[in-house]
Amino acid sequence: MVSAPPQQNRETRVSRRSGGLCALAFLLALTGPTAALAQAILEGERFHPVVAKHGMVATSHTLATEVALQVLKDGGNAVDAAVTAGFALAVTQPRSGNIGGGGFMLVAKGDGSAPEAIDYREKAPAAATETMFQDEAGEVVQNRSRFTHLAAGVPGTVAGLALALERHGTLTLKQALAPAIKLARDGFIVPLRFTEGLEQARDRLERWPATRATFYKEDGSAYQPGERFRQPDLAETLQRIADQGVKGFYEGDTARLIAEEMQRHGGLITEQDLKAYAPAIRTPVHGSYRGYDIFSMSPPSSGGTHIVQILNILEGYPLGDHGHNSADTIHLMAEAMKLAYADRSQYLGDTDYVTVPLDGLTSKAYAESLRADIDPKRARPASDIGPGEPADYESPETTHFSVVDRWGNAVSNTYTINFSYGSGITVAGAGFLLNNEMDDFSAKPGVPNAYGLIGGEANKVEAGKRMLSSMSPTIVRKDDRNVIVTGSPGGSRIITTTLQVILNVIDHGMNIQTAVNAPRIHHQWLPDEIRIEQGVSPDTIRLLEQRGHTVVTDSAMGAIQSIMIGEDGTLYGGADPRRSTSSAKGY
Repeated sequence: MVSAPPQQNRETRVSRRSGGLCALAFLLALTGPTAALAQAILEGERFHPVVAKHGMVATSHTLATEVALQVLKDGGNAVDAAVTAGFALAVTQPRSGNIGGGGFMLVAKGDGSAPEAIDYREKAPAAATETMFQDEAGEVVQNRSRFTHLAAGVPGTVAGLALALERHGTLTLKQALAPAIKLARDGFIVPLRFTEGLEQARDRLERWPATRATFYKEDGSAYQPGERFRQPDLAETLQRIADQGVKGFYEGDTARLIAEEMQRHGGLITEQDLKAYAPAIRTPVHGSYRGYDIFSMSPPSSGGTHIVQILNILEGYPLGDHGHNSADTIHLMAEAMKLAYADRSQYLGDTDYVTVPLDGLTSKAYAESLRADIDPKRARPASDIGPGEPADYESPETTHFSVVDRWGNAVSNTYTINFSYGSGITVAGAGFLLNNEMDDFSAKPGVPNAYGLIGGEANKVEAGKRMLSSMSPTIVRKDDRNVIVTGSPGGSRIITTTLQVILNVIDHGMNIQTAVNAPRIHHQWLPDEIRIEQGVSPDTIRLLEQRGHTVVTDSAMGAIQSIMIGEDGTLYGGADPRRSTSSAKGY
């Protein structure tokens, strides 16, 4: 697997292993083989990744994992498998898999060439205005940007996946769609999580007749575990894409159905908005951490920028010596996270519309200046922190999946419709849910969105603009070789979830499954609190509180699907147990 960097105190780790072997030999001499065997059984790692040699897929739904893995077995590459998984998730996981939303894909070929980012984030409709989510008094009307037809941005998923296939795949779009069409038309057996999701969101989903008819039975009850769920309208929509290409979604019958849905309910998306949509090719954000190259998503995602920024700050501390989730380590992570999220509030936006000081935010020098303000023993109140001053501006519920093929090509893809089930609005006759990504704009500068994130002028609503995101598909390289492929859902917590898996591998020497399973922490500047998952010691919490932190234990964060590639090419898949349908499979 990944070689441990010098900061991990290699001598200490070897000494511990040697000590364990000596103790075992001593025990054997003293008590015989039975006791020694018992000791040996107790040794080893608690969590084990899936291991394979030729291909690996990690997604949030086992059916999507299976169809994507079959693509690899049949000779397809990582992009072929990723696009197949993306469409399959649109059928099997409607709360986040989608054709009505958007996202980001990173493609890193196994030949060491520069990674590429495909930006298929949604766009604001042409009729969108800066004050569209404010009332006459200038106050934000929150649900307007979340649960109405105004909440939907122009979807980008279909165009983005098609572009990835066109640039890097070997399958036709029709071939990549075939498994999804079959799953929609013939149906699939629903797991418990599917039923629970529809019950939890019932009040929101039942408001819309098309949603109720699509996802619930005629008597209004939810499909139960073990029952077959079919989506004939979605199957027809997917078939139009297979037959006509992207025009089968952005023009013709599907575009007409979306526009008519908007017209009936005061929405803004028109057939012209759909026809005009195009994904963009971006250069990924690039940084380094302890000898590893970090590639992640560039704006309009804030994720890659701030992962690199936080890593730059933390590189000045011996986190491996401090220990995983110790009070020292958590304190330093939280202080670095605060600084990055404060910068996010002011500087990040769609670079097609605003200038982002990307080089400054991701520079080692800027990180050093921020690090100088961190007290290693005392929390700095969020009220004392504001956006920093990076160098001059450079000149002119989400789901993630990771794929690696036999040639070492890697794909990291994160896409979303924002909330679980997006806006809750299904396009009548088309069978898919619309996103509510317009809530990711700053409805009013300084007013938090649904995830508590503060936005500024750089992320205000503008016609045709892509809203800011936290999605962070990430690929880590060592000596031009792909090493870690990772990313997560989780709203504002995507950045810190992805960050911690990287730290767990590089600083703490964990295998990928252990790195994925480990308890997580999160700080986003405002609110001024460290959010933690269960599993952090009460003693550690007390030490953090003594340093001035407010610590809140809350629900699980993220559902990160990750793959690690060993030096010999062995693939290790780590699916996140926080999502019960998560699945990593290889061959």
